[in-house]
Amino acid sequence: MILQNNTVLVVGANGRIGSVISKRLLEEGANVIAADITLQNLKNNEFGVYKDQFLKIEMDITNKESIEKAFEFALSKFGKIDSAINTSYPKGSEYGKHFFDVSYDSFTENLSLHVGGFFLFMQICAKYSLSSNQKFSLLNFSSIYGNIAPRFEIYENTDMTTPVEYAAMKSAIQHLSQYVSAFTKNSKFRVNCISPGGISDNQDAKFLAKYKKFSREKGMLDVEDLLGTVLYLISESSEYVCGQNIIVDDGFVV
Repeated sequence: MILQNNTVLVVGANGRIGSVISKRLLEEGANVIAADITLQNLKNNEFGVYKDQFLKIEMDITNKESIEKAFEFALSKFGKIDSAINTSYPKGSEYGKHFFDVSYDSFTENLSLHVGGFFLFMQICAKYSLSSNQKFSLLNFSSIYGNIAPRFEIYENTDMTTPVEYAAMKSAIQHLSQYVSAFTKNSKFRVNCISPGGISDNQDAKFLAKYKKFSREKGMLDVEDLLGTVLYLISESSEYVCGQNIIVDDGFVV
C-alpha cells in the first residue's frame, strides 16, 4: 500500500479513467477526494468499504472558486493534500467537427476550456504546495496525439477521427507542464504528464484491427493498464521525476 495515509485529489473522477484510478488509489491506502463537474456515477455504495477514505465533491476546473472550494474541503477532512491527478475533459458544445467545419470561435472556446482549465488547476496546486511548503505531485493526463500527428489512416471508413482541438489541447498540456516544472524549481512541487494510447470502449472491430497493427502486442489498452504508471508518478518512488511526459501506448507511436 504505497500511498498509505496520502490524500489524492482526483479530477474527472466521474469519468471512465478517473473512476478506475480512484478505486485503485483507495486499494493502495490513499484518501481520495473525487472531484467532477457531476458525480452521478460515483455512488457511495460503490466505495462503501472505503467510506472513511473516500469523499466526493462537485468541481469545475474552469472556475477558480470551485477549485479552491475543493481544496478547502479536502484540507478540512484530511489536513493535507499530497497529490492530484487531472483526468478532466472540459469541452464546448461544437467539439469534434470535421476539420474544415470547425469555426474559429469553436476552436478557441475548446482550447480556452481545456488548456485554460488545466492551467488554472496547475496554478492553484502549485500555490498550495509553495505556500504550505508541502510536497505535492501533480499528474496531468495528455495523449499520444499530443506527441505525434494522428494516424488518420486507421479512421478510414469509420465515423471516428481525432478532432483538431484534441491534438492542440493535449500537446499544449505537455508543454505547459514543463513550463510550470521549470517555474517552480527549488520547491517541493512537481508536475508530470501521462500520455495514454487509445482506451478500449467498444470501438468498431475494423478500427481496432488497424490500430493494433501499429502496436507491439495488445493494441488498444484498458484503463487498468495505466495504473502502474499513475501510481509511480504520484508516489515517492518517482520523487525526482519532474516535468516529464510518460507514454503508455503499447508502442503505438514508435
